[in-house]
Amino acid sequence: MSPWRIIWQLVPALGTVAASGAVWGAHPSSPPSLCHISHPSDAGIEWECRTLRGTDTLERLFGDRWPDVARFNRIDRRHAHPGISIKVPRQLDDIADFTPMPPEYPAAANEAKFILVDLREHFLGAYEYGRLVFSAPITIGEAGHETPTGEFRINAAHRNHASSLYTVEGTDTPYPMTHALRFYTARNGVEYWLHGRDMPGYPASHGCIGLYDEAMQRSVYGFPREPVLEDAKTLFEWVIAPREDRGRFLAIDGPRVLVRGPGNVRYMPVTRAPSVFMSRRRRVQTPMPGQAARTGRAWGRALVTSGSASGPNGMPGGSATVRPILATPPFTRLHSGATIR
Repeated sequence: MSPWRIIWQLVPALGTVAASGAVWGAHPSSPPSLCHISHPSDAGIEWECRTLRGTDTLERLFGDRWPDVARFNRIDRRHAHPGISIKVPRQLDDIADFTPMPPEYPAAANEAKFILVDLREHFLGAYEYGRLVFSAPITIGEAGHETPTGEFRINAAHRNHASSLYTVEGTDTPYPMTHALRFYTARNGVEYWLHGRDMPGYPASHGCIGLYDEAMQRSVYGFPREPVLEDAKTLFEWVIAPREDRGRFLAIDGPRVLVRGPGNVRYMPVTRAPSVFMSRRRRVQTPMPGQAARTGRAWGRALVTSGSASGPNGMPGGSATVRPILATPPFTRLHSGATIR
């Protein structure tokens, strides 16, 4: 069995026993190349497809810039193993504190807190009175278990939540759903949460929205040894503040959540190696006022295309406009519920 695969089994106590299934239903024997997965913002970055070999790790290849590469690929270190292909920007500065989320969301200008989830980008943004305060890559529902779209509201929080349907591979331990925030309960009682989980770089959940939680991964899998990415915790603490978190289930009247799609993955045919993809025209603007760095690194980045552009064979390319974005500052580097994940 490939080490990347995590197999979930239905808990017998629920009365139904189903066959195990890989997190990526369409690719049961091997993970998809992340170079084949297209996000709208990819067209604004010049990148190459690189397959990790031998002892390659994100840290060894990119030094202290590895979190930017991880965010750009929506992948965690546990899944960035030899054999996986990732997108590597020609210029790492192009993805410093990468985010494709808009710096302002006027429709939420009157809301103290608001969460925008973009299923096409596999990213979410947290807003305060319409201004982006942090963002995070996400994992969404795989084919057949799509993440619901629409307008919702956070109505429960539970730091140590766990799935009532799925277990950690090879154990009877319920799959942990750390720093969980419930945003929707379907008519059949199935709950959907934002929570910490594995981040393989492609849709892998059963409908919930997953975020980085390397501390959980170390606890469950023993890797990584030194957790760094903790977006689930950051979002959780931001949502419940100023309430006190005592580790127990907490019913709340939380922020509005807008999940916009579609969430289906667009695959790009890759026919040459090394492959280079970029927008043919980039109109780069200076950072917007008020985007000065709080930690010595500029927030304003010109990374995101204002619309989708396509080139030969359906690959990103053609004419694309690049606009400045408000990236997540380093100190806030930022699935889910019968509870599915």
